[in-house]
Amino acid sequence: MKNFSTLEKRLNYKFKNKRFLIEALTHRSFNKPYNNERFEFVGDSILSFTMATYLYNKFPHLNEGSLSKLRSSLVSQSGLFVIAEYFSLGEYLLMSDAEEKNLGREKKSLLANCVESIIAAMYFDSNADIRVVRKFIINTYETIFPNISLETLFRDYKTILQELTQSLYNVLPEYRVIATSGPDHEKLFTIGLYINDKLYVTSTGKSKKSAEQNAAELAIQMFEEDENEK
Repeated sequence: MKNFSTLEKRLNYKFKNKRFLIEALTHRSFNKPYNNERFEFVGDSILSFTMATYLYNKFPHLNEGSLSKLRSSLVSQSGLFVIAEYFSLGEYLLMSDAEEKNLGREKKSLLANCVESIIAAMYFDSNADIRVVRKFIINTYETIFPNISLETLFRDYKTILQELTQSLYNVLPEYRVIATSGPDHEKLFTIGLYINDKLYVTSTGKSKKSAEQNAAELAIQMFEEDENEK
């Protein structure tokens, strides 16, 4: 059985009943009499309600339509996948060998569902204390998405930069890991972004993908500044 202590440190929550955490991480393909689909059902409702009240209070001037768009983006598969990557949930999923060979640990839908299952597991482990779960949800979103707005959520900067460098230089940007630091539960990755084999920018993140996105965003800003100066 996996040692989940590192994951608990990442989540900043220690489960009193480890069975809840194990169930939240168990895919239906795994040979167990339980899986995380029922937790997913509960976690989805908790997350949706929590984000609705959070956004209502955070943006008092937004109308219902704008609030709905924000919530939909934040609790979408893409948003939850970013959270799953941040906590490295793929490392801890329990699944069949066949599912693993089918790249189950990298599937967006599977990882997104796991985030909802974790939320439900915390809810039940804390004796249905919604305050504990709400604190985890809000802290997580404010850490990972510090600038929540309709304009900035989930822009795929890597794709934008790729299109930009192809049109300007007919090359693709390259991302290389320059350094890693910190303990396993708080590891930081420093990524170098190279264009035409020349280092363009560096960026650090808690996962390779987040560091790459940050580097791409910085590069796009530099291109835009250069263009404005012309």
